[in-house]
This record gives sequence, structure tokens and C-alpha cells, in this order.
Amino acid sequence: MTPIQYSEEIKVSVGDLDELRHVNNVVYLKWVQQVAENHWRSAASQLVQDQFIWVVLSHFIQYRKPAVLDDNLTLLTYVGDFRGARSIRHVEIKRGTELIADAKTEWCMLDVETQRPRRVTDEVSRWFFKT
Repeated sequence: MTPIQYSEEIKVSVGDLDELRHVNNVVYLKWVQQVAENHWRSAASQLVQDQFIWVVLSHFIQYRKPAVLDDNLTLLTYVGDFRGARSIRHVEIKRGTELIADAKTEWCMLDVETQRPRRVTDEVSRWFFKT
């Protein structure tokens, strides 16, 4: 199965910068989480969103090149795999065609009511992969 990709465009602002005038590492993490959440909201039905939520188990971010003020960036994400209640999500952050950072995040799907892990169903999986 082929992952369905989702992307967003952003522009680096003054509030994103650290003392070195590069994008702060915490901002990259915020972007990784933001694009993942927006992908979920754009793909899953409201009924499913009302039943399930996602929590992060781990993040791995590799910083390749600095982003600076007024850079136009593309955040590209896709789900690489579902296993049980877990999901591996990939995010690429690019300036044009240049990869400046990439991330791999492990998420866990929870039942909204019980706050307990729930196995990812075929219904949920089908919104993230082309068959």
C-alpha cells in the first residue's frame, strides 16, 4: 500500500527564531505535531475523530540545514505504518527541494472515552493508504 501524503506551506516568522537567528528546535517539534494533527483532521471523518485521539510516544528529529526568517517551507507528512494501536509518522520539512529537517514520530491511538490504547482499525487505516 502507498501512503497518502499531506502537506502544508508555512513562512518562518520572528517568533520562530532562537538567539542564533535560526528556527528554534522546539518550533520544529511544534510543526511536526501540527502537520500530523492537521493531516488526521483532514483525512478522518468527524465520527472517527470523536471516538479516537492520538498521543505521542516518541519523536526523532534530524536537523540538516538551518531555516531562517522569511523562509517559505513545506511540511510534508505521511503514515509509514500502523501496528496495533501504534503509528509511525514521517515528516519532511523542505525549503524548495532542499530537505532541511525530517522527523519520525511514534503515536498511539486512544479511545476518547476510556483514554486506553485502541487498535487502529481498517476503517482508520484506509484514509492514510492508497490500495
